[in-house]
Amino acid sequence: MAAEGGGKEANEIKTQFTTREGVYKLLPNSEYSRPNRVPFNSQGSNPVKVSFVNVNDQSGNGERICFNVGRELYFYIYKGVRKAADLSKPVDKRIYKGTLPTCHDSNALTATAESVSLLVGFSAGQVQLIDPIKKETSKLFNEDRLIDKSTVTCVKWVPGSEHLFLVAHGSGCLYLYNVEHTCGTTPPHYQLLKQGESYAVHTSKSKSTRNPLLRWTVGEGAVNEFAFSPDGKFLACAGQDGFLRVFCFDTAELQGTMKSYFGGLLCVCWSPDGRYVVTGGEDDLVTVWSFSDSTVVARGRGHKSWVSVVAFDHCITSVQDSEAPAEFSGSDEDFQDQVQSNGSRERANSTQSRISKRNSTGISVTYRFGSVGQDTQLCLWDLTEDILFPLSRTRTHTNIMSGETSTNGNNSATPSNSPLPRSNSLPHSSGNSPKSVVDSALIATGVSKFATLALHEARKERHQEKDHKRNHSISYISNKSSDKLNQLIGTQKAKTDGAKTLGTTLCPRMEEIPLLEPLVCKKIAHERLTVLIFLEDCLVTACQEGFICTWARPGKVGLLSSQNPANSPSGTVV
Repeated sequence: MAAEGGGKEANEIKTQFTTREGVYKLLPNSEYSRPNRVPFNSQGSNPVKVSFVNVNDQSGNGERICFNVGRELYFYIYKGVRKAADLSKPVDKRIYKGTLPTCHDSNALTATAESVSLLVGFSAGQVQLIDPIKKETSKLFNEDRLIDKSTVTCVKWVPGSEHLFLVAHGSGCLYLYNVEHTCGTTPPHYQLLKQGESYAVHTSKSKSTRNPLLRWTVGEGAVNEFAFSPDGKFLACAGQDGFLRVFCFDTAELQGTMKSYFGGLLCVCWSPDGRYVVTGGEDDLVTVWSFSDSTVVARGRGHKSWVSVVAFDHCITSVQDSEAPAEFSGSDEDFQDQVQSNGSRERANSTQSRISKRNSTGISVTYRFGSVGQDTQLCLWDLTEDILFPLSRTRTHTNIMSGETSTNGNNSATPSNSPLPRSNSLPHSSGNSPKSVVDSALIATGVSKFATLALHEARKERHQEKDHKRNHSISYISNKSSDKLNQLIGTQKAKTDGAKTLGTTLCPRMEEIPLLEPLVCKKIAHERLTVLIFLEDCLVTACQEGFICTWARPGKVGLLSSQNPANSPSGTVV
């Protein structure tokens, strides 16, 4: 059927695709959506988002899925590849008036079969804490919008914490909350705690403990997404100003920066080992950035429109070394030594020494990550050692120009050539470890002692009018809230021009680094894709019509497929 029609094949919705592992198949009976299965009219609505939590249910059905469609929020038992979805029995369903749910996250640390702490962010700026199993609404944060009036773009529980969560807004601010504290009945007053290049951290100036504990103002424009590193120590922020900024979460120290090729960054994720950060955005590219070297390693070109989600596949990512398996973690040991002495991970000074160490052991490295975009396409990418360690490539390699640049450029291009210096290039004092701003906020109900940390800096706040300009990106709309908040960021006076960053270590030219080609690039939906999540036996995608699709990994189709042979995928394997 696919062979007929010639040019129409490119527009055909694929229901299966092949990689070196085998065939991934769409499971129609595992599709989740609104119970009526009617496509959602997505005009002007917030993106459909999906989140999972495992409640450690002994029955084997431990996964729970939460998704928002328009004004509606659903919470189901996720049966994956095992059983067909039963949309008539949601665990919880909520319909909101006057505001739309935009994002959500469940606390994996406290989740049980009887109770789940679910955070939901809204388009009007509020954050709600609910228990979809008990069908309870615990608290509403920023209820009167006194903290921030802009939309919530991302909300996540702080890893390893039962009470702390972080919220990003369209204003460009992030707020740290404690679920046990109230927000107060008046607008919060802030005092400066820490300031750096294009960011500032403030603490609430109050006599009694209240939310938010901290406010981060990051870059210009919205913080579209943030992600904690696998160890929970670092925070990567993707900004509408096109910058990736990585912070040490406890000390609020800027660890590294990267600039998109053009336009805003919309999504960000960490590799399972915390070595690499991948971003996607309005330049239609995926960009791989090395955290340890603070350099762009590669870009991937396959999407025809904005990239909305990037995610690593922890099941395919592998590091293999039969002769010296421990050698690959050598730099991690170096990092741990530095963590103990300095309180945060600092970059190793020599890129070449690490690369030669890894290559000398003959290690085989493969990272698999995926991306989905507004072009309705799913792309899968492999990041291998010939890209990560270009010194091992021969001079006859087709990517020889990329290899020379990425090796020599890492050492010869100094941060002094960059208009946006990275604070990680400045060595920390070994005698004075940076204080944890998070711990300080929690000491003995926090506020009085916490406020003294920055009392001498409180008058450094500036009240200057800021012009909101975006480099090339066209979707950002300034609002009064972001204008007021950006008055407090004195370091943003000197704006970074995109043309000045191009060709530096912040943003290498296209010909200066390897260009990845996707392993798979398939149209899998009629509307823009907004979700990509890799699970143990499947991957999950969702489009703006409100359909959440399950794709069985090779060999994982199992019982569900054999019970429903008539509904097996009919798409072509390409």
